[in-house]
Amino acid sequence: MTQRALPIWQVDAFASEPFKGNPAAVCVLDRYPDDRWLQNLAIEMNLSETAFVVPMETPGNFHLRWFTPAAEVDLCGHATLASAHTLIEQNVVSPNAPIRFQTRSGELTCHQSGDHITLDFPAIPVTGTADETLAKDVRSALGIETAQVMTSKFDLLVIIDAESTVRGLKPDFHRLSMIPVRGVIVSAVSDDASIDFVSRFFAPQHNIDEDPVTGSAHCCLTPYWSEKLDKTSLVGYQASSRGGTVYCELNRSSQHGDSESGDRVKLSGSAVTVMEGSLKVSF
Repeated sequence: MTQRALPIWQVDAFASEPFKGNPAAVCVLDRYPDDRWLQNLAIEMNLSETAFVVPMETPGNFHLRWFTPAAEVDLCGHATLASAHTLIEQNVVSPNAPIRFQTRSGELTCHQSGDHITLDFPAIPVTGTADETLAKDVRSALGIETAQVMTSKFDLLVIIDAESTVRGLKPDFHRLSMIPVRGVIVSAVSDDASIDFVSRFFAPQHNIDEDPVTGSAHCCLTPYWSEKLDKTSLVGYQASSRGGTVYCELNRSSQHGDSESGDRVKLSGSAVTVMEGSLKVSF
């Protein structure tokens, strides 16, 4: 069977220099092969996300799917940023034109503004307070005694009273992997006047003990801290070992449903390509 070369890039998202932020692989295809191949490539890349982009007939429109090494996911911010960055850098789209991705979370629009790329994502508000049994399990796995634990569509949001506690967490990842959610977001108000809040994100159920910078988590963090701090434009810093800054803006909808607010979150950040190569494929 004849093989051909398929380009692939590795991009550090929410970073202004290499080896910071969150790395994602970006693979641009002319069509999607079977899901097993997509999952196997994500396993092979062994990054928190591998993004698969397929152009649509309408210029500037693309299908986009995201895979962790364990499963396909519904929403991923940093791999969307990496995909938009790659399409602009490879001259697939004009730097000033909007990029529209059709995804499992609906249409996501991206555009470049200066050194940043802005992603327009759905807000993921807190839906309630976790029951005490679950909250106790989460606090125990994180190694803390007191924290507010709340639920959202995908994750748990844990609010701690000190940035130093967030930064110093040493979770029991085996115990965290038993928590039946996509991931656990831990956050606190920042001690730095130039940053509004800090966070960390743990997702051992998806073979990601700690994600370096998680765009989708900021879809939950933005509406939460917007209400608490009474402001719609915020700066978040994800305090992983690599670290990354996410500029956040909450756009409120005039209508609110019971489970989906209709609000949107704009997430902005930089990205850097660190690797370019080719895959040998036979489909």
